[in-house]
Amino acid sequence: MDAIKSLISILCVGLLAGCGGGGGGGMTTPNLPPPTNTVSGIVTFKGAPLSGATVIAYSTNSNVVFATTTTDANGNYSVSGLGTGCTSCTPDYQFFVSKAGYAFSPYLSSPSGSRAGWLFDPVPQNWYLNPGAALTRAGYNGAFTNSNGGAGIIFSVINFMSVANHPVSGADFTAYDGSNPPASLPASGQQIIYVAGDDASVHKGIAWTATRFVDNQNGTVTDNLTGLIWLKNAGCFAPTVWATALADVNQLASGACGLNDGSTAGQWRLPNIIELESRVDESASNPAVTAGSPFINVSNGIYWSSTGYYGGEAAGANFTTAAWAIRFSDGRYINDSVSNNMKTSSNAVWAVKGNGGGAIQLASTGYYVPSGPGDDGTVQAGAPLPAPRMRDNGNGTVTDTVAGLIWMKQADCINQPWAAAVAAVKTLASGQCGLTDGSVAGSWRMPNRKEMQSLADRAQNNQALYFNESFVSGSTSLPSQPAIFNNMVGFNYYWTSTTDAANTGLAWTVFSCDWGVYDINKTVAGYTLAVR
Repeated sequence: MDAIKSLISILCVGLLAGCGGGGGGGMTTPNLPPPTNTVSGIVTFKGAPLSGATVIAYSTNSNVVFATTTTDANGNYSVSGLGTGCTSCTPDYQFFVSKAGYAFSPYLSSPSGSRAGWLFDPVPQNWYLNPGAALTRAGYNGAFTNSNGGAGIIFSVINFMSVANHPVSGADFTAYDGSNPPASLPASGQQIIYVAGDDASVHKGIAWTATRFVDNQNGTVTDNLTGLIWLKNAGCFAPTVWATALADVNQLASGACGLNDGSTAGQWRLPNIIELESRVDESASNPAVTAGSPFINVSNGIYWSSTGYYGGEAAGANFTTAAWAIRFSDGRYINDSVSNNMKTSSNAVWAVKGNGGGAIQLASTGYYVPSGPGDDGTVQAGAPLPAPRMRDNGNGTVTDTVAGLIWMKQADCINQPWAAAVAAVKTLASGQCGLTDGSVAGSWRMPNRKEMQSLADRAQNNQALYFNESFVSGSTSLPSQPAIFNNMVGFNYYWTSTTDAANTGLAWTVFSCDWGVYDINKTVAGYTLAVR
């Protein structure tokens, strides 16, 4: 008996030592797994729950789909079991949604707040809160293959850094199908008809408000169309290099440049390329701004935008060396190696503030990689781009869910001089150019400058390559995506229906690779993307 008691005593001592026992804390369970998190939210379409949508949780640590779930009848979803520990890292998950016929934009109903305090990870180029959740765009090249290995596939996601005891609710998504576009396009402003079917004759886009520009008598001008507030004195800042332009505008405050609006440093920004484009009046030249508007000292020179130039066709041009700019004598975009070089070009500076609230909502550019404090990649002003943005209708057409426009999918069918191309689009109908949509002559038009420019995604380094690519998923959880257009022709100009007011023998085009807006002679043959 004494021997048995001794053995029990030894075993108890061993157990206590092995389990860290003793003391008032009691015994703990060995190999206790770390706690996990849950992310939940709702998916809606036009304010109503969207059931049957697939929610995907993608692990960026291992580059695999962690989990999928489907929204219920009330549009709700929940993903649990998200890890909170890994070797020398923080578990990171990206959430996005898929359902045939829809594009999706994420938003956080809770937690919410400004981007102040957010962190940016240059690889894989994501904004995030640590710990917490944030909205971002994210590249997914590694999860897909494509035929030419060129441009990338990008989703709009909720990025979640999974730290113990930090679950997230209100990780919500809004669905779009083209009937509820998050952004809208203004009319170009062109008034003179040059040929039947051109910009001024069809006059597409949201009509300008009766009084578009209001002088606030405090050094600012409100654009009632876009809701943006502009510095009245467009020549206050001396032309300068891009980094200095960002810094000058960021420091702008009441008391400078004729301002007495009470604004403080940090409220103003350099406009992105879409915001700067909204200032171009296609009916005007020298400068290309609306006659009679209250702005002063508008230059005919080149104005910086805050959007980096990520163009594939210009040698050495990328988001760290060049930025988009517009020449305001006529509205031409600038992409040469001198005038848009961030570090060496001195261009004019025009400050803007506000986030919309006008008759239209401008879209964001899609650019999300920060190149400097206060730039487009940091601010990302405008309506976020849903993903997958373009919906293939299976009848030779695609719908842009951002602006609600329907485009002809065949991108190389019409190649003629400007006037002939305008006429050819007017006669376009089902049975031609790959169309099986039942459209009749008169249904289609040549897009105006604002419409054509709206297709750009400034996070892509070659638009033509991106539009041509079919992305094939490497996972059954990720849907493959067909090419947006068929046979988009690289290194070529695509017509718009808008004439250059500074030289009416020229018309505005976009160059298919960088999607810059350039004017060329109307007698030259160019391609056309038809729209309706």
